[in-house]
Amino acid sequence: MYTVEGARVPIRMWADPRSVEDVAMRQLHNVANLPWVRGLAVMPDVHYGKGATVGSVIAMRDAVSPSAVGVDIGCGMSAVRTSLYAADLPDDLGTLRGRIEQRVPVGFRMHKNPVNPARVHGVGGWDQFWRGFDHLHEGVRGLRGRARAQLGSLGGGNHFIEVCLEQGDAGRVWLMLHSGSRNIGKELAERHIDVARGLPHNADLPDRDLAVFVAGTPEMAAYRRDLFWAQEYAARNRATMVALIKQALADTVPGTRFDDAISCHHNYVAEETYDGVDLLVTRKGAIRAGAGELGIIPGSMGTGSYVVRGLGNERSFRSAAHGAGRRMSRNKARRTFTAEDLVEQTTGVECRKDKGVVDEIPSAYKDIGSVIAAQRDLVEVVAHLKQVVCVKG
Repeated sequence: MYTVEGARVPIRMWADPRSVEDVAMRQLHNVANLPWVRGLAVMPDVHYGKGATVGSVIAMRDAVSPSAVGVDIGCGMSAVRTSLYAADLPDDLGTLRGRIEQRVPVGFRMHKNPVNPARVHGVGGWDQFWRGFDHLHEGVRGLRGRARAQLGSLGGGNHFIEVCLEQGDAGRVWLMLHSGSRNIGKELAERHIDVARGLPHNADLPDRDLAVFVAGTPEMAAYRRDLFWAQEYAARNRATMVALIKQALADTVPGTRFDDAISCHHNYVAEETYDGVDLLVTRKGAIRAGAGELGIIPGSMGTGSYVVRGLGNERSFRSAAHGAGRRMSRNKARRTFTAEDLVEQTTGVECRKDKGVVDEIPSAYKDIGSVIAAQRDLVEVVAHLKQVVCVKG
């Protein structure tokens, strides 16, 4: 861990400050100087973001920044270990990929009819959850139908569904996915970000994308209500997709059995207590890594991922990295690489290999092995997974 002084609170970093781009370091100092911040931890996958860096854990007292949370509220990961091994999978993985894509809409697509909640085993309270929609920001009231149709859909960008093989365990098959709160989370976030920017106490901030809500105000109450609902939507979205891709695999290999899912947010807010002080902890591109808690740290579409167990390190606010982290922007990746480069870097993976996903090429991301090695005091590795199928929007 590196400690950077010179701000209201020390910046605790699990990345060498010399390796972090200047614009990201300026963002870290801006956050660490906010009057409400009680601590800032920086993960090894840190990189420039909107307002706050991706790979930040921001602990505030009586305040929260909606831009720091971001527009994909509750984005995160789910993974399921199956009873299968590599030898059980069909030789032609294109059929399996096709079945997954038939069951789970990707990109801007959504279900023609909402998924029956009865298909999502182990998840209840659906009626109560949807009643909460009626109390959300009035600007989204007309989006209920779309929100229902998008539940159980992947989205685009860096979201993915994968079939993976566990390294060193005869290739035990895992299912994994990355997604969040879809359009409804974005709509809610953007409305609250606009409200926060207009509040008088945010007028003199160094970056308008660090505008905060403060405790005891109606604006904070409204944001917390919508934030926590969207975080639950994201979790239910992933649970629904898990149910759909489990069925796709079982249709391909009848008799497949599944362990309970592991699931974790990595763009969210949690109410947590440190040193006897109640704080609002924003993990923007970070997972919770409490002692014994399981989490998922993915790499890129050609490099593999890790299932980890948290060590409960309070210096990081019991947090760890959320993934490999980008080392170049999407636009730069498109300018730098070709579809032919993508084909080469995803050898052995059944996936899209066209120019539409070149911005997700493995070389646009940091080395996941180095990211894991940099946080040995935050997590321990449970399983190292390598994808053989990758579905992207």
